Amino acid sequence: MRTWKAKKDISIYYRIILFSFVSIGRRVIMKHFDIPVGVSDFAEIRKNPGYEHAGKFFRYTKSKELFEGLEIMENPALCKKWMNQWPVIFLSLKDVDGLSYEEAENAFVQLIGREAARFSFLRESTKLSDVEKKQYDAFNVIKNGEYWMDKGFLVSSLKVLSQLLCRFYGQKTLILIDEYDVPLDKAFQHGYYPQMVSLIRGIFGQALKTNEFLQFAVLTGCLRISKESIFTGLNNFKVYAADDVRYEEAFGFTNEEVEKLLTDYRLQNHFGEVKEWYDGYRFGNAD
Repeated sequence: MRTWKAKKDISIYYRIILFSFVSIGRRVIMKHFDIPVGVSDFAEIRKNPGYEHAGKFFRYTKSKELFEGLEIMENPALCKKWMNQWPVIFLSLKDVDGLSYEEAENAFVQLIGREAARFSFLRESTKLSDVEKKQYDAFNVIKNGEYWMDKGFLVSSLKVLSQLLCRFYGQKTLILIDEYDVPLDKAFQHGYYPQMVSLIRGIFGQALKTNEFLQFAVLTGCLRISKESIFTGLNNFKVYAADDVRYEEAFGFTNEEVEKLLTDYRLQNHFGEVKEWYDGYRFGNAD
């Protein structure tokens, strides 16, 4: 996978972006934008995107090292503005499943609870009010060994978490959601599609529309979900499918890239085998 070219960075200014691309793209986006968890001195991050916090709350050290040698690093102004500058909430909905709606809703609660737990430093922050700290505590209610949220808080959870992160960092939040279509597909298979549509519509509605603490969001998935279902009431979003020529070189691997990767691992003799297994994808006009 390639990182964005400078001429394509305009896509990050859309408020809500829907891609039908592979999950790895969402991880690359996260690594590029995310502030290392637990770094509280935002001014220091601004001065040095490769800042490494000495405390215990951090996910990685230097995103710059991950992107070194890639085309995006040839645009230092873009990297200075965007790399490690934003609090990021990111969820993969691939495991939001169940034979019943109740099981699927509980899987949603566990997912959001685990994501909120990454930001446990919020509980001790002097930047949050007592009320906001109580809001964070609502993510950490445990019953029978599992996270617990009532339906009302679950629906507002992503908006609340983005608000708390915005308060802490003084910077709006990015929300990345991968496989947004999986809960709906599973719900359709198991007979509770209307209930799941209602839940996701409520969560997305609060997180992605009426949310002053959101900078932008990126959703990725395989199925094209109609705007009339879970996206009712949302606006200012763009849909990019795998046949969109604007991103034809941003996802997937070219033959040359695969050859280089295999050579780096001394597996160049397996090029034909790899091509037979994985070739055939076409993004826009690029194979």
